[in-house]
Amino acid sequence: MSKTKLVPVLSAFSCFCVQVKDQTFAVKASKAMDYLSKLHSLVLAVCCLICRWNRIPFAVFHAGGTLADYIQKRCNSLLDEDTILHFFVQILLALYHVHNKLILHRDLKTQNILLDKHQMIVKIGDFGISKILVSKSKAYTVVGTPCYISPELCEGKPYNQKSDIWALGCVLYELASLKRAFEAANLPALVLKIMSGTFAPISDRYSPELRQLILNMLNLDPSKRPQLNEIMALPICIRPLLNLFTDIGNVKMRRIEKPLSAVQTGHHGRPGGRVPTNRSRGSGKVHSLPLSSVYTWGSGISAPLRLPMLNTEVLQVSLGRTQKMGVTKSGRLITWETPSVGSGEASLPGVVEQMQPQFISRFLEGQSGVTIKSVSCGDLFTTCMTDRGIIMTFGSGSNGCLGHGNFNDVTQPKIVEALLGYELVQVSCGASHVLAVTNEREVFAWGRGDNGRLGLGTQDTHNSPQQVCLPVEFEAQRVMCGVDCSMTISTQYSIVTCGSNRFNKLGLDKITAGEEPNPSNQVEEVHSFTPVQSAPLNSEKIVHIDIGTAHSVAVTERGQCFTFGSNQHGQMGCSSRRSSRVPYPVPGLQGITMAACGDAFTLAIGSDGEVYTWGKGARGRLGRKEEDSGIPKAVQLDESHPFTVTSVACCHGNTLLAVKRNISLISLC
Repeated sequence: MSKTKLVPVLSAFSCFCVQVKDQTFAVKASKAMDYLSKLHSLVLAVCCLICRWNRIPFAVFHAGGTLADYIQKRCNSLLDEDTILHFFVQILLALYHVHNKLILHRDLKTQNILLDKHQMIVKIGDFGISKILVSKSKAYTVVGTPCYISPELCEGKPYNQKSDIWALGCVLYELASLKRAFEAANLPALVLKIMSGTFAPISDRYSPELRQLILNMLNLDPSKRPQLNEIMALPICIRPLLNLFTDIGNVKMRRIEKPLSAVQTGHHGRPGGRVPTNRSRGSGKVHSLPLSSVYTWGSGISAPLRLPMLNTEVLQVSLGRTQKMGVTKSGRLITWETPSVGSGEASLPGVVEQMQPQFISRFLEGQSGVTIKSVSCGDLFTTCMTDRGIIMTFGSGSNGCLGHGNFNDVTQPKIVEALLGYELVQVSCGASHVLAVTNEREVFAWGRGDNGRLGLGTQDTHNSPQQVCLPVEFEAQRVMCGVDCSMTISTQYSIVTCGSNRFNKLGLDKITAGEEPNPSNQVEEVHSFTPVQSAPLNSEKIVHIDIGTAHSVAVTERGQCFTFGSNQHGQMGCSSRRSSRVPYPVPGLQGITMAACGDAFTLAIGSDGEVYTWGKGARGRLGRKEEDSGIPKAVQLDESHPFTVTSVACCHGNTLLAVKRNISLISLC
């Protein structure tokens, strides 16, 4: 039997803390035990009481630590609203029961709220300075932890249950902000803050009802603070209360749930054909059209294959060597996988094995309370960024690409602690290195350093983030990592690059007027970020870039598409297989909004959602059944309604693409 670590919590009464008429310890102990024994199940019980001299210590044990510890371990990753309300209604019920017994807690704080070993059930404890009231009585003694003291107590005014409600509001604020509502360097400054009722605003990720509840509970006027029963009757609290009474104490099933079964993805309608609708059995109701779809092709899939969805909207996608991942509108990570051999999916006798792979989708676990804003995949590792600008990584730790200061593998997303003092706005993964840009326009790099791809002036490998030195007055806006190189776009839409410039895929050759560069003007690699030298890239405003294995693509502010690098398979977009180091404007493409590069092919997205591909066609790279094509041609998606491409990613020979329905146009159809 495994041993559970128990956390002892000690409290004590002292005769020197009570009035003379209450100094009979036997009476005090008897009364305390009597009241505590009648308290709610969410109020801590006393497991032992020892009388020694003039003090009465009693101890309780709890395995999950305090709520303060739980908040501290969040490392600035905000809790989701459901979790906050799950904790809050338990504290609310316990305090309601205590007040019904005419007891004031007078020291309610996160340090006095304890969690069970599963960190799901909370109990309030430490009644060391609690006060038993008679009806309509008020307490005058100045007690409590300073950060949670109510304004009336600061003024020396009498208070009753409303001061506990103030403290409860402070606890709720702390759950929502992961910091105390009132803090200061000294007590006078703290009192001034409390008296003025000034505190930082709550994140707008939470509902207006939750934010208003906190404001109401922290009202300077005690009479305007809601009663506990009024709080319990609020719509925002009713559902968590119902869940509490139905779910608390339940026994979890040990059987492992199978992932969502694979959707039959082998079928493809004709381009422009209607999307088959699913009908619920027996009801006859038609399911609403999904808000978004995700397609993949390559690795033997020769036409766009719609991936199964989990009743959600995917806003952004990313590809790695083995990963297909996306970010949903609700801020969750979703991944698509093919079932492993021997997964138990038996087929009927005589059925021919399908050549088309079957994918399953699932949400990545371990992200409770974290809202993911973007994801980027490298080879065997993944980086994601939260809405708070925090970077988390997981997967293979080889080359130090996880940024945790070591080379260890990590199975669950882990915060890159070295960047906790910065607010990140964008991150990009190469095959084995990472670049990230902050809201202060700083760039950090880590991972494998060969070819100078980190831009740190050396070829050294780093397993923790290192700040990159950028050209003077260059303000980074967006970064992009390739297999062995990196690019950065500035706020003025200029480009600096570093790493391998093979085939001039970084545009570092000194080229003017479209002429081939002399050997002396050709650059093989640079170890620090260097401005693009090849015309016309050095004079155009570049709004989007992507880097393939041996070539790159850039989209200008005017929607023009340029390719540069190797043209071995026609990935430059010209009819001939010409070999040139000069950037090439792809003909026939206008109004391009984004583009991407695979190993030997290129993809571009038009303003109306058109998808064009060109280059190497083997194993379905181009999303259509044909071999190499140096001329851009359209890819047909199985969509029957107007749509917009929201995100696209290419890696090696694969493509992952997300589209969103144009609801306004659908309503007009």
